[in-house]
Amino acid sequence: MTQRLQLYGRRHGRPLRRHRSELLESLLPQVALERPEPGTSLSPAPLFDAPVSDVWLEIGFGGGEHLAAQAVANPEIGFIGCEPFINGVAGLLSHIDHEGLTGRVRVLADDARFLLDALPDASIGRCFVLFADPWPKRRHWERRFIGPENLVRLARVLKDGAELRLASDDPGLITWMLEHTWRHPAFEWLARSAEDWRARPADWPQTRYEQKALIAGRTPVFLCFKRRDRSA
Repeated sequence: MTQRLQLYGRRHGRPLRRHRSELLESLLPQVALERPEPGTSLSPAPLFDAPVSDVWLEIGFGGGEHLAAQAVANPEIGFIGCEPFINGVAGLLSHIDHEGLTGRVRVLADDARFLLDALPDASIGRCFVLFADPWPKRRHWERRFIGPENLVRLARVLKDGAELRLASDDPGLITWMLEHTWRHPAFEWLARSAEDWRARPADWPQTRYEQKALIAGRTPVFLCFKRRDRSA
């Protein structure tokens, strides 16, 4: 029997401004990925308009500023973003339109697990899960994206040596993500000193959620893991 995936969280927020609503009608069909059917396979590299040297994935891209900045800084890379919150999708579309990224960014406006289950083994070169919903109540902890089931998915689709980048300003979620990912045999934590997780790397663009955290006096933490070699 096919497992039913339950999506938690909002799909819609405040009414969109006219321009962003128009982008959902005009631009989204050009960059959108349909939800893969269970049991199907989706090779990522052919999704883009031109050949790419690698494919990176952002899960829960929020307003899209980080994904767009990464795409601008890495013109040889193809990017896939997954975000079920339609206001966030509209935000990314605005960046895609402004930066001319239509050929190198693809968007799944749905649950990332459908995509992860369809991707081939070792097909993604880097993955970002930044400032995800912390689900602070204990009864909701199983809703946190980084956990036993999704780490298995990520370990399968990430290439050997690929980075998994996580960030949060919620102490409970930080501890949860670190404990689960550090314990998983497929991942190696790259931190060698406290500065490695206290400071955002230079090639890691700031998100609006990080800005909000800093304004509110909360301290973000940046966790970088490497997918271990399968032959090791």
